[in-house]
Amino acid sequence: MSFSELGLDPLILKSVLAAGYENATPVQMQAIPAALSGRDLLVSSHTGSGKTAAFLLPSIQRMLAEPTVKSMGPRVLVLTPTRELALQVEKAAMTYGKDMRRFRTACLVGGAPYGLQLKRLSQPVDVVVATPGRLIDHLERGKIDFSRLEVLVLDEADRMLDMGFVDDIKAIAARCPAERQTLLFSATLDGVVGNLARELTRDAQRIEIEAVPHKESKIEQRLLFADNMDHKNRLLDALLRDVEMVQAIVFASTKRSTEEISDLLADSGFASDALHGDMQQGQRNRALQRLREGRTRVLVATDVAARGIDVATISHVINFDLPRQAEDYVHRIGRTGRAGRTGIAVSFAGMREGGLVKNIERYTGNRIEVHTLPGLEPTQKPASGRPASAGRPRGNGGPRGGFGEKRSFGDRSEPRSYGDRPPRGDSRDNRDRGYRADARPARSDAPRGNRFEQAARGPSDVPRMTGDRPPRNDGYRAAAGATAPKGEVNGNSVEYWEKREREAKAKAAAARGYGDRGNSARPGQPRSYGNENRGGGNRVGVRGRFKD
Repeated sequence: MSFSELGLDPLILKSVLAAGYENATPVQMQAIPAALSGRDLLVSSHTGSGKTAAFLLPSIQRMLAEPTVKSMGPRVLVLTPTRELALQVEKAAMTYGKDMRRFRTACLVGGAPYGLQLKRLSQPVDVVVATPGRLIDHLERGKIDFSRLEVLVLDEADRMLDMGFVDDIKAIAARCPAERQTLLFSATLDGVVGNLARELTRDAQRIEIEAVPHKESKIEQRLLFADNMDHKNRLLDALLRDVEMVQAIVFASTKRSTEEISDLLADSGFASDALHGDMQQGQRNRALQRLREGRTRVLVATDVAARGIDVATISHVINFDLPRQAEDYVHRIGRTGRAGRTGIAVSFAGMREGGLVKNIERYTGNRIEVHTLPGLEPTQKPASGRPASAGRPRGNGGPRGGFGEKRSFGDRSEPRSYGDRPPRGDSRDNRDRGYRADARPARSDAPRGNRFEQAARGPSDVPRMTGDRPPRNDGYRAAAGATAPKGEVNGNSVEYWEKREREAKAKAAAARGYGDRGNSARPGQPRSYGNENRGGGNRVGVRGRFKD
């Protein structure tokens, strides 16, 4: 279906056709007519489905009518989870409304100076695109007015809730007029998102677009198993040196990892940049601008770049760290293969990350093919039992492989040991894990425990079995049994401390009788107990003993 059949105004239709769009996507075909009717919408669609135009086009068309309230506040408010997505939405809004008179937009995001944003808000503005945190700052300062707001759009609502913006979203919605249109777009409408939707919308129409389209994706997905971090670095270096690689985005799990990987690539001669949430907005904009201009070949980023980056020349997406959420995987690989182009998505998986791979495959409905690079094959096997070799999955007639494979406890032709570790015991298939007296080494030949404990216990030929150990003292147990129990000692009594003082004096007198202690009293002078050992000897005497 073409855009001309959706009921759009000729001015807006002219801008859409000038931007190169002719046919509407499924989400646009359903959402645009419903939004033009004025109903609240709950829309679930996958990334790259064209949902930005689905909520902007009908919202901008409302700007053709005169507002009922006279103020300088926005008529359309769009909330997004990340700064990059906000900038992309504002750019699309300016594209669709460029033929309208006095059409103004403002982008309110963190990391950007307040001065320019306040200047934009000091004039009448039609569309405001913002992140929740910065918008709350402007609301608390009283710098923005929602008295003439007509449309509230929540883009990527599930992502905003994952980032902890639920309270901010509710606070912003409470400041908006009750008679407004609410458009909520999310990858899923269940759970917390569904609860939020019921609070913010009234009699909303639900539109669900299939998360995974049936048509074959133009993104080739590959999986590489890595033994350790050094193996990952060597795999990354080999992939980035491929002649087919034009530009790539490398996704890491933490902000610190992005900096470290970017510095490592820069030292290796790659034109690389880092992008994460702790950077100022100006730094992030410059990094994206260098990527769009082709000056940056590799962008190392966290999930803040998983949504909102649309660069046609990105040929590869590399998941250096697998995402914890399967949905984030779809958004990550969606940065390549844009606008009908082909792309390659490569994911590195550790030997114990088979569960994450299973979740991704279950979410996408497709199996990720396992590949290896010549000379960089993994030396271990994944703990989940997935084969670390390339090849398509077997049919129903052959034996089952990959994840979910049931273990057989019968006869096996190969040992189940991983890597170079030899199987335990004498049985090759490691089935006999019980006690084997004939296979157990003698205690004297294979001493156990800490080597310092062995040195303290004596030579290794001393028997260690409890039953063979000779008693330490033949009369010990008898003497212990005959000893009368000791009476209780009152450590706070005067008699106790007088006894201790007498013992200390006696011990000090005995110590002075052995040789010269180096600081004895001079003839004719009395000995001073408080200062006698300041020259370097041990402190003795009653005061020296109990002073500390």
